[in-house]
Amino acid sequence: MSEKTVLLARIADALERLAPPPAVPTDWLAHPAYVWMGETARAVPVLEAPALALILGTEAQKEAVVGNVERLAAGASAHDMLLWGARGMGKSALLRAAVASAAAAHPGRIALVQANADASLSTLFAALRGVPRAFLVFIDDLGFDSRDTEGPRKLRSWLEGGVEARPANVRLAVTSNRRAIVERHMSEQDDPINPRDVVDDQLALADRFGLSLGFHACSQDDYLAIISGYAAHYGLDFDPADALEWSKRRGARSGRVAWHYVAELAGRAGRAI
Repeated sequence: MSEKTVLLARIADALERLAPPPAVPTDWLAHPAYVWMGETARAVPVLEAPALALILGTEAQKEAVVGNVERLAAGASAHDMLLWGARGMGKSALLRAAVASAAAAHPGRIALVQANADASLSTLFAALRGVPRAFLVFIDDLGFDSRDTEGPRKLRSWLEGGVEARPANVRLAVTSNRRAIVERHMSEQDDPINPRDVVDDQLALADRFGLSLGFHACSQDDYLAIISGYAAHYGLDFDPADALEWSKRRGARSGRVAWHYVAELAGRAGRAI
């Protein structure tokens, strides 16, 4: 290969790095789930989700979420959803399971899109607008610190009232450890002018969701019921006293802690689940 040819090849490589080829357009009808990367999406060929029957301890919340997602997939009116509360109580797993169930009942009619709550949501909404399919845009573990006023303002606008509001075929599902989503401090209660102004402003974002569901820490009975359901499904035996000791060592009772205990049971039995 001549020196001139090598030089031209190097120049071509440098130009490609400076101006990479355009991304391949996303096929929004081909997959059950996607991860939004900011300007384009990565397809998820298989939506991993637990069976709805295995999600225990949150029956009322499960009924509401499943029903709402089912309506979205069927083309009926559906709500944006805020799932808030205790960590590890299956908020994200329930959303995935609800979409998987609705997709099985309505093949090709709904997909899950995981995204972050930043300015690129407007690009995502523009891409999804007009696609003949329903989409549940999922923002996991949302939280804004006290100095972030732009994030909550944009999310409020997307939910309701803004010129860039999400399209009719799209609904938002947000999980958070707080109902108010943004930070709250004791000083908020000491405002000499109006002690409720700051708190009300923070709650205004939560109030934009048509469906707001609280998830609370497990009772002992619920914790054992969750383990019992998993154990029966996978054919594992367990000792309730051992299960409670596991939760004490973890310092919590939750669906996540229950699942970790079931994984421990399977490992002890030399099985994979």
